[in-house]
Amino acid sequence: MIETDVSLRIGRFRGKILSLMALLMLTMFYGCTETKQVAQTDTEQSEPAKPPKTKVVTTFLPVYLFTKAVAGDAADVEILVQPGTEIHEYQATPANVKAIATANVLVKNGLGIEEFLADTVKNAQNTKLVAIDASKGIQAINEISPIEKTAKEEKDHNHEHGDGNPHVWLDPVLAKQQVVNIRDGLIAADAANKATYEANAAAYIQELENLNNEFQQTLQQTPNCTFITFHDAFPYVAKRYNLKQLAVVEIPEDQLSPTDIQKVVNAVKKYKVKALFSEPGVDNKLFTSLSKDLNLTLRTLDSLETGETNPQYYFKAMKSNLETLSTACK
Repeated sequence: MIETDVSLRIGRFRGKILSLMALLMLTMFYGCTETKQVAQTDTEQSEPAKPPKTKVVTTFLPVYLFTKAVAGDAADVEILVQPGTEIHEYQATPANVKAIATANVLVKNGLGIEEFLADTVKNAQNTKLVAIDASKGIQAINEISPIEKTAKEEKDHNHEHGDGNPHVWLDPVLAKQQVVNIRDGLIAADAANKATYEANAAAYIQELENLNNEFQQTLQQTPNCTFITFHDAFPYVAKRYNLKQLAVVEIPEDQLSPTDIQKVVNAVKKYKVKALFSEPGVDNKLFTSLSKDLNLTLRTLDSLETGETNPQYYFKAMKSNLETLSTACK
């Protein structure tokens, strides 16, 4: 009987000890958890909030490609005129005004191609906006290529510009200058990311130098090649690589007459044309008929006003242009 009482007492004592140990362990666990939470909260409160990224708006595709290449992830880059939209006659939208009103930086090509921009910026009333002219310091070609009209009172496809021909981005050497202008403008507006902008620009410029070398080595084999296009977009490429864009054809958009066809046939014979170029997305009956009549293959040259928004698209499109020029001029 005595042994039974002792056993019961020992059992009760052990139970109390175990309960006490369990309580102690729980107290230590929750104490540690609370300490960690407090420490984490203190750390979060002590860390300064990251400043918002610089907001950059660009006008149209080539300017966007260069700006995005320089900015990388250091800034938020938007485009006002969506790829495939006619930049020469673009009309601004309320969304464009809002985008500029809330932006830190605006990047344009310049040389008069963004005719919609002046009034849009004025309506945005953003007094802190930093404007970057990507063509600053570039000597523009002022003369236009000869024009062969195929019909009276047709829409002008030549797009005259009082500030000179604006299609400088199609020359890899001038594209380098545009990238430099964009880099310097972004650094002035956002000095905190200077190192990133410089590194990104240097990498892209190296690719542009490689592209220029590729153009030179390939097109030196076909000097003075003459080509006709309906868009006066390639005089810088022609000048840089010793080609000749001699005629820009104004194209009727509806019905074609035999006289229309004959005028262009005469122009092709007059200039001893080797190549006839259209642009991506353009399906024109005149050029198709003309290519058949003259036994010239109708090919495509990309002015980069439509296409992908990846900065590497510039090189993809330009290398395709190089292959087209090389093939057509043989």
